[in-house]
Amino acid sequence: MPEITSQLIEQHQLTREEYEKILEILGREPTITELGIFSVMWSEHCSYKSSRPHLKRFPTQGPGVLQGPGENAGVVEIGDEWVCVFKIESHNHPSFVEPFQGAATGVGGILRDIFTMGARPVAVMDSLRFGPVAEAPEFSPDGTASIDLDQNRRILRGVVSGIAHYGNCFGVPTVGGEAVFEPCYQNNPLVNVFALGLAKKDQIFYGRASGPGNPVLYVGAKTGRDGIHGASLLASAEFSGIDGQQKRPNVQVGDPFMEKLLLEACLEVMQTGAIVGIQDMGAAGLTCSTCETGSRAGTGMEIELDKVPQREPGMSPYEILLSESQERMLLVAQRGREQEVVQVFQKWGLDAIEIGAVTEQPTLRVKQHGEVVAEIPNRPLTDDAPVYHRPWAEPKRSVPMEPPVPLPSRNGEELKEALLKLLGSPATASKRWITEQYDSMVRTNTVIGPGADAALIRVKETSQGLSMSLDGNGRYCFLDPRRGARLAVAESARNVSVTGAQPLAATNCLNFGNPEKPAILWQFREVVEGISEACEALSIPITGGNVSFYNETEGRSIYPTPVLGVVGVLQNVERHATLSFKNADREIWMLGNAQGVQVADGAQDEFATVFGSSLYAQMILGALWGLPPAVDLDYERRVQACCRRLIAAGLVESAHDISEGGLAVAMAECCLAGNIGATVNLPPGGSPLELLFAEDPSRIVVSVPVNSLAEVSRIASEYDVSAGAIGTTGGSTLKVFEQGKVLWEASLSLMRHPFETALEQALEKVSA
Repeated sequence: MPEITSQLIEQHQLTREEYEKILEILGREPTITELGIFSVMWSEHCSYKSSRPHLKRFPTQGPGVLQGPGENAGVVEIGDEWVCVFKIESHNHPSFVEPFQGAATGVGGILRDIFTMGARPVAVMDSLRFGPVAEAPEFSPDGTASIDLDQNRRILRGVVSGIAHYGNCFGVPTVGGEAVFEPCYQNNPLVNVFALGLAKKDQIFYGRASGPGNPVLYVGAKTGRDGIHGASLLASAEFSGIDGQQKRPNVQVGDPFMEKLLLEACLEVMQTGAIVGIQDMGAAGLTCSTCETGSRAGTGMEIELDKVPQREPGMSPYEILLSESQERMLLVAQRGREQEVVQVFQKWGLDAIEIGAVTEQPTLRVKQHGEVVAEIPNRPLTDDAPVYHRPWAEPKRSVPMEPPVPLPSRNGEELKEALLKLLGSPATASKRWITEQYDSMVRTNTVIGPGADAALIRVKETSQGLSMSLDGNGRYCFLDPRRGARLAVAESARNVSVTGAQPLAATNCLNFGNPEKPAILWQFREVVEGISEACEALSIPITGGNVSFYNETEGRSIYPTPVLGVVGVLQNVERHATLSFKNADREIWMLGNAQGVQVADGAQDEFATVFGSSLYAQMILGALWGLPPAVDLDYERRVQACCRRLIAAGLVESAHDISEGGLAVAMAECCLAGNIGATVNLPPGGSPLELLFAEDPSRIVVSVPVNSLAEVSRIASEYDVSAGAIGTTGGSTLKVFEQGKVLWEASLSLMRHPFETALEQALEKVSA
């Protein structure tokens, strides 16, 4: 056995204090296998040791919530005895090391989280962030060195290909998401994958090893050496400049066709009644699945590694237990019914091998060749793992509160050119190059697919639909983490509401830098508070999620980037709205308006202060300053409720929220999606720059038939929501008037060309 040296402990990312605790728990020196087990289970990725004290702040209870945080995925009732099962996970670090397999196995992992609960996956979405892929005057607050466009393009191509490969081959539609480009993500791309499944309420399964004496079965793919110290430790430390090459062998390799067989076999065997508990082997592999299922049930487990199916000869206990080979599950069956389980998996051509049994003593005991190679109590590996109350401190602002450049007084043509430039930036442009690589229609449930505010799928056998949205804005959170987090919840919920669906619950993926730095932990704490405040105000419980720390390379952190996935239910899936204008001669109304912004001491002008967070400031002025807009959460709640009511009543033909790029970009998107022009009349009281490009929240653009105007006005008054006409649909241009005079006019074809070609053209370029 190798000697446990200080160097070996450090290589396992354990502190001296943590090692002393291991000695106390075991009452002896650990074996190398036991050291490996502690290292992965006490990693940041598996133990949440820096975030756990803060995550308790989230509201997790709600009328329909059947399962909140603590299981593989959240479970929420949607009616008619159906439940939806959903969660979001990150695969950030593996996707930098090996973009294709990193992203592909991220999809595979989140799908297993869904069907291990007994639900059939019916939709996937992804939230992606990369460094810039096109030349742009984007602000980099940390002084990031020269932008490597070719590297960023390579990572994007690999990630998108990996997501497409796994999802398409598995047979689940990728129905939407987001793609963001900022300098801070250049060496730390974010790949957050959301999956949703459906099940009957009485057919949910849990990852609990109940019943001492019950057999433990290993099912699925054979274990190899890929992924050892993969997701569990890659995501628990900062990168250095050469980590991408050093850690390449650690990334898992996925087989979506194997996972499809595993899905069908698992769902079939669940119907036999022979299954007591089930857990996927994700991060930390066999180690995590054995000790977590035992800990949840208050039991233990004894397994024999000689029985574990292996695809490589001579694997050590350390390698078998820490391998993160994909497409594997751990099952606990009822004693005496093992053969029923084996027969189902044999039918699907998969291994199903009894490797051990549940024990009454709450200990993980591992044998090889008849000898014990690891014996550790479950609780210290799971719920009683180290928890750190790390210090936090608000950092000194690195960007000014007031504009560092004069805000321009633009004439009409300059404002039009600014809109065209925004439409032609990868951040705003159509993501068709990405989404057309995904099968968004497989299983024929998709009602609204990629490119919309939110996706919408039908729940077959019912009249219902489920809407889902992913949203986050790291730039907002960098300027003010709490405000930015509140806005992320509000916008993701608003995106669901503009389809007509009632938000039910949310999951989140919290992407941050190194939590050992007080400034980073302060960001994290503020974001958690902001999410909690918004979720409480909007009655949206958090049912689970993921924390991804250490998104830093050579000391440069990403923006604090919470991504919120909100799921909503639509009782009549046929009565929904999309963003595209449907007909000419409709009035365009705006629901909601700017509610005023609270600015920090010393900030003089509200508009100037918050405009520094806008896409216009970043892409046109190449600057960043001030604060993100403040959101009045009670007003936000009423605006969303009003919009849902109007859609349910059939009073509006389209609905689209105003977010990044402001009213100008929102109107262009509505026109281009429906191929119908519009006329906009700017109201008095603000400059054209403010009225067109400010990003105030709680605003939704709807198109209204003339015979519905009075009823729309009445309902808006009922919710105490500002509502009024701002223009009309029709023609083949977007025309903007100010005080009765044409300010500017742009044809749909002029706007369409940059909007639809910008991303593809950027990815085709090769830097000199």
